[in-house]
Amino acid sequence: MNDKQKKPQKLKARLPRGFVDRTAGDIRAVNEMTAKIREVYEHYGFDPLETPLFEYTDALGKFLPDSDRPNEGVFSLQDDDEQWMSLRYDLTAPLARHVAENFNEIQLPYRTYRAGYVFRNEKPGPGRFRQFMQFDADTVGAPGVQADAEMCMMMADTLEALGIKRGDYLIRVNNRKVLDGVLEAIGLGGDDKAGQRLNVLRAIDKLDKFGPEGVALLLGPGRKDESGDFTKGARLDKEQIDKVLFFVGITDYAESAARLAELVAGTSKGGEGVDELNFIGALVTSAGYGPDRIKIDPSVVRGLEYYTGPVYEAELTFDVTNEKGEKVVFGSVGGGGRYDGLVSRFMGQPVPATGFSIGVSRLMTALKNLGKLGASEVIEPVLVTVMDGDVEAMGRYQKMTQELRAAGIRAEMFQGNWKKFGNQLKYADRRGCPVAIIQGGDERATSVVQIKDLIEGKRLSGEIEDNASWREARVAQETVPEADLVAKVREILAAQAEDRKRAANV
Repeated sequence: MNDKQKKPQKLKARLPRGFVDRTAGDIRAVNEMTAKIREVYEHYGFDPLETPLFEYTDALGKFLPDSDRPNEGVFSLQDDDEQWMSLRYDLTAPLARHVAENFNEIQLPYRTYRAGYVFRNEKPGPGRFRQFMQFDADTVGAPGVQADAEMCMMMADTLEALGIKRGDYLIRVNNRKVLDGVLEAIGLGGDDKAGQRLNVLRAIDKLDKFGPEGVALLLGPGRKDESGDFTKGARLDKEQIDKVLFFVGITDYAESAARLAELVAGTSKGGEGVDELNFIGALVTSAGYGPDRIKIDPSVVRGLEYYTGPVYEAELTFDVTNEKGEKVVFGSVGGGGRYDGLVSRFMGQPVPATGFSIGVSRLMTALKNLGKLGASEVIEPVLVTVMDGDVEAMGRYQKMTQELRAAGIRAEMFQGNWKKFGNQLKYADRRGCPVAIIQGGDERATSVVQIKDLIEGKRLSGEIEDNASWREARVAQETVPEADLVAKVREILAAQAEDRKRAANV
């Protein structure tokens, strides 16, 4: 028997499926983007709110637990008193809970925005993650559709603030009441038709994917796809299908509004929905937002579960190349609508609310495609090198580093093995440091420092071949008094910035 202890197995480093690590570039890009979004929201008078990552599971609305372990769609656990908690699925349900819990202290209308991660316990795939960021804005306690119109205008302003020009985006607006009116008009009103109505809504939602012909099949007998899989249809007759296709096929709302009003006349909500759409259209037009920015579009179907009135979607209309090399329209980057029933779940009384959510990761991909993200410069730190490890020397290196930082210059003192000086310059090169500060014993004795322009030094080493050119070039290394350290570093960084500006304009 071998008494020799087994070598402990090395732990394998594994990233959980459906999650990603975010690097410095990604984090800075998101921060740059969310700062611009936040500025627009603040200008509209919205205030920030932060809710926790966990909520009690029954607060999540459509994910109410219906089994011993409520893990369908959400990540759940039991706390110490055996209550189920779940990672938030979106940012809207936590807002509804917050409003209900603090209703007597909140000033209505309550205008708030939130940014944060949400979690989906779903199968991950290409571009589909289990954790992603959303950025929401909501108005609670405003029953009039002027609040919905304002949301649409704020979405348009946000996209433009991010550098997406007019013509490259469109805010599309519909009203769930009109859709309900159309369904009632074709005989699908009432609780007993709820299942068939849901099938019709799902078919309409496939309009962009399958076109009118494919939707007609899904509304009627059903549709077989290329693989042979068959999707059961909603079993509508030809007259019913024609009316639904007319509704979702409206491209010029002004031309079709009268016929649409006629179609939903006599229904309980249809006429009200048409009036609300007309009101939103008039408001945004009066404010200078024409149909090239905000457009009434009856094909928009969102939030089958809880939207109760106007719904809106932000769509990017420019082409991108997908993973197959095909040119496709980028599509939706966010949307929302009126959800008057969500807060009421907690209150037992009507509480009107409307809001929208931006998919931060998807929008970031779009901005990268347009070259609108990551354009702001991040200058790597000035490196203060270490020549000696005694207390006096280290103290002076640290003092120089702090002086640079106090002057607003990004700086770091080398923290690795200082005894191999060449490794410090290799570190500076890999890091992309613009400047290195060098002070050995001789320099310290005379209170001077050597300042090495690493960017210019790299250029000179690659471009200059003769002594005359070297003498005419900007000096790559200078010795200056310690007192002039900050001023000289500023001068070098300014010269480097000018070089980058000239290169960008070539």
